[in-house]
Amino acid sequence: MGLFKRKSEKEKLQSKYEKLISESYKLSHTDRKASDLKAAEADEILRKIESLN
Repeated sequence: MGLFKRKSEKEKLQSKYEKLISESYKLSHTDRKASDLKAAEADEILRKIESLN
């Protein structure tokens, strides 16, 4: 039934990407430099996801 289905590498990276983008957005209201760093990390993750395709 897929109750304990393992996430693929791509699914793990997508989850991490979404988390980083969310954190970047929240930080953009208070700390622009930290927001930019999170966005850069998210961009790196996105490149890894694209390379898997």
